[in-house]
Amino acid sequence: MDLVTTLRWAAERNPERTAVAGAGRRLTYREWDARTDRLAAALSANGVGRGDRVALLMHGGEQLASLHLAAQKLGAVSVPLSTRFGVPELTYCLDDADARLAIADSAHADRVAEAGITDRLRTVAEIDATAQRQDAPVAAVTPQATDLSVMLYTSGTTGKPKGVPRTHGAEHSAAVAHVMQTRQRQGVATLGVMPLFHTMGLRTLLGSIVVGGTWVGQPAFDAEESMHLILDERIGSLYLVPTIYWSLLRTGRLGGAGALDNLAYAGAAMTPSLAEQLVEELAPVSFVNHFGSTEIYTFTIGPDVAAKPGCAGRAGLFSRVRLIAPDADAPVDEQVKPGEQGQVIVSMESVEAFGGYWQRPDANARAIREGWYHTGDLAVADDDGDLWVSGRTDDMINSGGENVYPDEIESVLARCPEIDDVCVVGLPDERWGHAVSAFVVPARGADPMVAAERAMAFAREHLPSLKRPKRVIAVDEVPRSGVGKTLRRTLVAGDYRARGEFRA
Repeated sequence: MDLVTTLRWAAERNPERTAVAGAGRRLTYREWDARTDRLAAALSANGVGRGDRVALLMHGGEQLASLHLAAQKLGAVSVPLSTRFGVPELTYCLDDADARLAIADSAHADRVAEAGITDRLRTVAEIDATAQRQDAPVAAVTPQATDLSVMLYTSGTTGKPKGVPRTHGAEHSAAVAHVMQTRQRQGVATLGVMPLFHTMGLRTLLGSIVVGGTWVGQPAFDAEESMHLILDERIGSLYLVPTIYWSLLRTGRLGGAGALDNLAYAGAAMTPSLAEQLVEELAPVSFVNHFGSTEIYTFTIGPDVAAKPGCAGRAGLFSRVRLIAPDADAPVDEQVKPGEQGQVIVSMESVEAFGGYWQRPDANARAIREGWYHTGDLAVADDDGDLWVSGRTDDMINSGGENVYPDEIESVLARCPEIDDVCVVGLPDERWGHAVSAFVVPARGADPMVAAERAMAFAREHLPSLKRPKRVIAVDEVPRSGVGKTLRRTLVAGDYRARGEFRA
């Protein structure tokens, strides 16, 4: 199955149902199908053909979603790029993808121009104007399931961004898996605020089309604006990172969302306290933890967050998962014993899987061995066979010769009432090699020094000595990527401003 057919059939089934709402245009499925036809013709008029890469750098919302779908109708490859990329990252990605065309909105066009492709740069306004002049759509293209649909670039926190090309078949299968695993209803309205340069944003968009729902686009997250959309558009389904859920709760209005009964999260760990608050406010019918990646959309699904907060669950609908020793050369057919921590590996036979990184045989050699994708994530299986993610191999702290995993400490400190957020890293230390150090964001109105001291006291009460922080540092915020992933390396590099510190 391909994405062009997916949209066409959705328009045939529900031509007058609202497909797109929120900021910008409000379109029925019939109108959206026609608009993306015109945009495809506009792309063709700018030299885009089958197999060409089209880079997209803009805020989210209908324009970006429609351009992504228009590229599919030409058999071209959409390359949505992070709006947080600086000029060096943009230059690298545009060159690496060999983009035939780059389209940017007014907020980002200057940076794309600085990246050195002014001859291939078009603004959204220019493409829209060209689309309006199109009298007839381009000749229909029906891609094969094996044709490339999209290429996403990883954030590049460990080096240069890596291109992750994904086929039409993988994208469609991931969308079907998403709606089944999160139990989305036919016709449901969902908030489209997660960026389309991240797989969560794409899955929300494509999943909405699969169920004939209404995708309510929001170009950039703002908690108050999100709440207006949730209430006014009667949003029934949310798929967000935990930090956005926190922000929505703090508006004090989330409990009034009477249509909202389907929750899912991914991208980062959710603390038990946050999960408990969401359950209390909304009493959702379905609350799912999705554990996966850009490379293979689904690893595992925790189907009942209310019953098992933080649990990553078992292999997804189209997935096969194993826990092996964390060593880089551990055999893929030797699983760890029950209750032991292991590295999560996922079968590349999944229909949701990519085929390998774009022009990066070195990255393929590190991540893919003997038909298994090595995620770098660590987990433990409980007595029910469900996985609990315990950290990443590259986040491990070796303190005094003992291995300590930050996630275990963060899940405890997150319950300290004097702090709102926490991130644990290993900072260089003469005695310990690396000292377990907790960066905490004080609760609103709390004195930073008092918050750091109380967090240290909380650690002494609830953590064994090995896992207690040697330092607690109060900061204004924990650095995170555009999709909520914690950027530990920023703190390890010393890029923070301490508001208070307490040492053991």
